[in-house]
Amino acid sequence: MSVERPESLPAARRPHRLAGGQPGLLTPGATTDPYRLRLYRLLRTDYPLGYDPGLGAWLLSRYTDVAQALTDPRFTGYPHDDGPRGRAPVPLGLCRGSLVCGPPAVPWSAAAPAVERTAYVLARRIAGRERADLVADFCRWLPAGAAEAAAGLSYPDLSTLPRGARHRRTGGGAGDCAGATALREHALASFLANMLDDPDLLAAATAGPGTGSGPGTLLGRAWTETLRRDPPVQIVLRRTRTEVAVSGGTLPADAPVACLIGAAGRDPARFGAPDRFDPLRTDADPLLIGPAGCPAALLGRLEAEHGLRALLTAMPGIRWAEGFRPVAGGLLTRGPRTLLVRPS
Repeated sequence: MSVERPESLPAARRPHRLAGGQPGLLTPGATTDPYRLRLYRLLRTDYPLGYDPGLGAWLLSRYTDVAQALTDPRFTGYPHDDGPRGRAPVPLGLCRGSLVCGPPAVPWSAAAPAVERTAYVLARRIAGRERADLVADFCRWLPAGAAEAAAGLSYPDLSTLPRGARHRRTGGGAGDCAGATALREHALASFLANMLDDPDLLAAATAGPGTGSGPGTLLGRAWTETLRRDPPVQIVLRRTRTEVAVSGGTLPADAPVACLIGAAGRDPARFGAPDRFDPLRTDADPLLIGPAGCPAALLGRLEAEHGLRALLTAMPGIRWAEGFRPVAGGLLTRGPRTLLVRPS
């Protein structure tokens, strides 16, 4: 059955008329796992351009189309036209797309020790348990502590942070990005899941004193690969300023567009073996990570590096709890809901 469109919606010109049967993003099960349901794959191959009435936007799922929507000045922010255009920062990866995003209240060289200290305090709390959930006991706490560190607080109160700072903005500058921590929780949980799934990679990435999380290091590449394969933000909204041709047809002017980041990051036309977690891949792409200078992105990298090292230092024998396998959930934002481990 064909999807009925409101009369007020401009029609997209297509080389062939879209047949009925296009899957909707909000169909039952899609919000749980669009990868397992092959929803993204079906959209990329059969419906590269189609209108989703539930979301109220045209869908772009192929890498080439999503990259164009993120960088072409014919696209602008949604719902406000004063949002980022072209290669200006867009809300991607861990960035919230703030136009006033600035440096943190304290230099990163000063924030890093506070992030590291917070990570080790949290890891030692878990170390004596027989079983722990890293999402509830670690991933929700570390980004909140890091947000306080970026705001200039050297010793955050670890008894109240997740409730008080999880969605708080610290007031100007870095607070617009760094103060809201929910996305970094998802990203950190996905990163830890990917690393704990591969003991050999885990050992190689953390071996030696000089293996930081810079972009060129194995640990840094693993973080970048996590943001490609398991992005915390699955959908970025844009708007066309004029008609724009894409691979599936032509988008009308002044049209809301949903860029499916989760689908583009696993497009086999752009990435080899796209479903595989491979930090050593030669076709990595910084586009899907977001602005390099975003305070949230910088904090996220610090949390990944220091968080993983703190866990391994406090619990060198950490492993998945018996019978547990990490499972991600969510459509607009996505990440593992639990990470059950045996600390020793």
